[in-house]
Amino acid sequence: MPRIMLLGAPGSGKGTQAARFASDYDVPVIATGDILRKNIKENTPLGRKAQGYIEKGDLVPDDLVIAFVDSAFDEADARGGWLLDGFPRTTAQAEALDALLGKTGKKLDRVFLINVPKDELISRITGRLLCPVCGKIYHEKSMPPRKAGVCDLDDAVLIRRVDDNAETAKSRIAVYDEQTKPLIEYYAAKGILTEIDGTIGLEKIEEVIRETLG
Repeated sequence: MPRIMLLGAPGSGKGTQAARFASDYDVPVIATGDILRKNIKENTPLGRKAQGYIEKGDLVPDDLVIAFVDSAFDEADARGGWLLDGFPRTTAQAEALDALLGKTGKKLDRVFLINVPKDELISRITGRLLCPVCGKIYHEKSMPPRKAGVCDLDDAVLIRRVDDNAETAKSRIAVYDEQTKPLIEYYAAKGILTEIDGTIGLEKIEEVIRETLG
């Protein structure tokens, strides 16, 4: 089974493609934010360490983030393959990931970069709507619900996340440009980077991923 990573700015559609890929290939999505919250909720030793940094307003250090990822790799459902979403975020984390995989004789098979113009990213983020019950994501223009403002699945009233505004979107994209774009060169140099036009549509993006993996 494949071991892949998705790269892309906020609003590029990584989350949607991650969910589709996980379903198609029966592999877990490893997202560090989800792992961190799970460990904090379950009060694990790693969770307690992370909570200490968060309570002080500090970023969780790379060595602890790597430990979270390592623990996720050890889960039974991840032994055949996985998808990394939102990690690594920097070249330092990428190098640490390489070292971690090297210890097990495994490797990252392919990195997919979903490219979307900045103006389109902001439009996607600011138009995003979320169902607070089932978590389904809509967009008021490109993917609206059947009934305005109401989830198709459970009739819950859709909400807009407080950080889904233009100012915050621009800030998040700027952080991505500064920290994560160097990963493009890192993985291109390794010969495992595939760039995808993120404006071609969900189905076509999924098709490119499938064809690339064979």
